[in-house]
Amino acid sequence: MNSRELFIEAKKYLPGGVDSPIRSFNPYPFFAKEAHGSKILDVDGNSYIDYCLGYGPGILGHGYKDIVKVVSRQLAIGTIYGTPTENEVELAKMVVDRTRCAEMVRFVNSGCEATMSAIRLARGFTERNKVVKFDGAYHGCHDSVLVKSGSDGVGKPDSLGIPDDTAKNTFSIPFNDEEAVNCLVDKHKDEIATIIVEPVMGNIGCLQGKPGFLKFLRDITEENDILLIFDEVITGFRLAYGSAQEYFNVVPDLVTFGKILGGGFSIGAFAGGKEIMEMITPSGDVYQAGTFNGNPISISGGITTLNALNHSIYESLNKKGDFLRGSIVDSIENLSLNLTPVGLASMFQIYFRDGDILNYEDVKKSDLDKFNLYFKILLKNGVFIPPSQFECCFISNAHNNEDLEKTSNIIHDTLKEVFK
Repeated sequence: MNSRELFIEAKKYLPGGVDSPIRSFNPYPFFAKEAHGSKILDVDGNSYIDYCLGYGPGILGHGYKDIVKVVSRQLAIGTIYGTPTENEVELAKMVVDRTRCAEMVRFVNSGCEATMSAIRLARGFTERNKVVKFDGAYHGCHDSVLVKSGSDGVGKPDSLGIPDDTAKNTFSIPFNDEEAVNCLVDKHKDEIATIIVEPVMGNIGCLQGKPGFLKFLRDITEENDILLIFDEVITGFRLAYGSAQEYFNVVPDLVTFGKILGGGFSIGAFAGGKEIMEMITPSGDVYQAGTFNGNPISISGGITTLNALNHSIYESLNKKGDFLRGSIVDSIENLSLNLTPVGLASMFQIYFRDGDILNYEDVKKSDLDKFNLYFKILLKNGVFIPPSQFECCFISNAHNNEDLEKTSNIIHDTLKEVFK
């Protein structure tokens, strides 16, 4: 069957025809058949240069041979044991070695589980209940963070099925707004357990904090005995060898990981100092458990991935990012377009609006119709990016100069066509 036929069939059995809403776009998504290196192929016979990369995990490219080899070997000797393995200890050591805030790690199954558990741990450690997040941030789909801003920043459910009584324990305020943080902390400092933040907001495009904003969050949390959580599910092991903590030189109390850490397999982790982490069961009284925690397949993929991600690969990825972002800037200037290109390291995006973009309200002013047309023309010409203005694009180690130059030309021609 082709993608259209498969989508019609999928809608009979899967809500909306997909297993995650971000995979849905009109008139229907393409159905993947296989992927290799920097390319993804669909069941219709089309090949695309892939800048979605599974929404971030594929930093080494699809089908990285060492991961395939190691995982195949692990498949042959066991996919789940229900007991600890030596590899869990090895990967934990690697995470601790690369992560400034980490002395101990707990492996879970997804970034969503990681943020959920880190927030519970922060509440248990501080014996406070309130959580502060930033408007537009995505920290998974659990009740404490699937919350939008209400009056005075008090959270309102951002989905049916979330009780008001749960949402009201979360404050959601504008990103990059030091005054809003100061006012909230002054009023509720004895109630706030944690501030959780994406060092780069990867779920509203690719939005960085203003210079000094992350340091400001570190200072105000330390002054008020509030735990700072870096949600590095996206930025973890992508921005640098030591993730965003190294890149921005700001060290939180807790960090969450996912995506890249599993080498293409489902994984999550949260990590922090020993005093905090030893509150997790069985050494402490903050409960966390999971049948697939430390899954041997994901752990083996993670070890192989981190072993491959050396400093020279990050240097190469940064150069690729600089080239593609630079070419996008050149195209926008040459075509005299009022667009805002953003990104860092191996991440990039174009906001379809002009002017400064500091927070979610600014992002929402983007021209979504123009972005959707941009996405469809790129796809037609063999470039696949996430189909939403509110996602980030990613570059892998498998993207070569030919891929990047071809993409640069296609983006230029696409922008010209969108704004003709």
